[in-house]
Amino acid sequence: MLKGKNIILGITGGIAAYKSAEICRRLKKLGANVVVVMTEASTKFITPLTMETLSGNEVVTELFPANKVVRTRHIDLATWANLTLIAPATANIIGKIAGGIADDILSTVIMSTVSPVLLCPSMNEKMYQNPIVQENIQKSKDSGYKFIEPEVGELACGTIGKGRLADLDVIIREVVNILVCKKDLEGKTILITAGPTQESIDRVRYISNYSSGRMGYALAEEARKRGAEVVLISGPTNLPKIIGIEFHPIKTAKEMYSKVKSNLKNADILIMAAAVSDFTAELVKSGKITKEEKKVCLNLVPTIDILRSISKDKGKRIFVGFALETENELKNAKKKLREKNLDLIVVNNPDTPGAGFEVETNVVTLIDKKGKIDKLPLLPKKVVAEKILDKLSGLLKKLDKKRK
Repeated sequence: MLKGKNIILGITGGIAAYKSAEICRRLKKLGANVVVVMTEASTKFITPLTMETLSGNEVVTELFPANKVVRTRHIDLATWANLTLIAPATANIIGKIAGGIADDILSTVIMSTVSPVLLCPSMNEKMYQNPIVQENIQKSKDSGYKFIEPEVGELACGTIGKGRLADLDVIIREVVNILVCKKDLEGKTILITAGPTQESIDRVRYISNYSSGRMGYALAEEARKRGAEVVLISGPTNLPKIIGIEFHPIKTAKEMYSKVKSNLKNADILIMAAAVSDFTAELVKSGKITKEEKKVCLNLVPTIDILRSISKDKGKRIFVGFALETENELKNAKKKLREKNLDLIVVNNPDTPGAGFEVETNVVTLIDKKGKIDKLPLLPKKVVAEKILDKLSGLLKKLDKKRK
């Protein structure tokens, strides 16, 4: 997967440095060429010999090593690398990057590189939350450096807080995303909705549906991998947040409409993958409906049709809708495609084995504006997301050609 990719693994002086050995091992197992660059402080936590054994290459620890001709070694390393991964990244190295300081071999290599730099902060919670550290992180992000946020967990001091090095699976996955995935959506902003909405009937109850949000989240993850700026508006789900996207949690259809409308102006593509409630209670009881009431009648009124409502603001954007149909699937989907001014509609039937809500797979049919129908077999939702974005990538290319 990473065969032929050159990676600098930078290690700084934090207790999580021991995890760098496993990171190196995994990168090598995926076929990457790894050169480890260590700060002096990091060698107090893990030895260069360990990292040299695992990487199969000389470990670089000094900017000016004695009795050795190094000339422009920092430039040579920076030019060689396809990616520089700093794990763990201490507050000190983040501060150096933000301040443009290059006073050791690692900071000098980072200063010289034009390839992506991915930092994985790890430190005590109080250090991580320090406003200066947060300012340095934001300044570095604004300059194009990539970050994987630390996790909440047990820290070296014995307390529980945010500062623990991100899970190694997350780190390796992000390295693969940066180095391997195609970037056909780079420069585009994609607005995606996901999950169910919840419409209250009283203080403690609501009307909703079985949507897990997996399809929308899979689309958001795949779009981000391909280089797009992603804005995800999601109803309540049990899914983890996706690194590197703008996230807006909502509950009701009205809230989703408001968020979609306010974020639409910056979007090139809108994908409405959410299962928005069709109805909401006309009146919501301020307290709790009790059994003593014996019989309860709910008057339901339609919620706003988000796609239909904002279609007048479509402009030159690409709109994608989803249709869940239990009968006359293609006929009903084509009708929605026309009425809502969509460029693509994704239709599925929850009665089809392996399709619908709360499962990892889906069986969908794609219908574009020209009436072309692509029936996809049973696939994992992540693969379905890839197929949908492949289609959108093609539509974008055609649209860009027309604009020229």
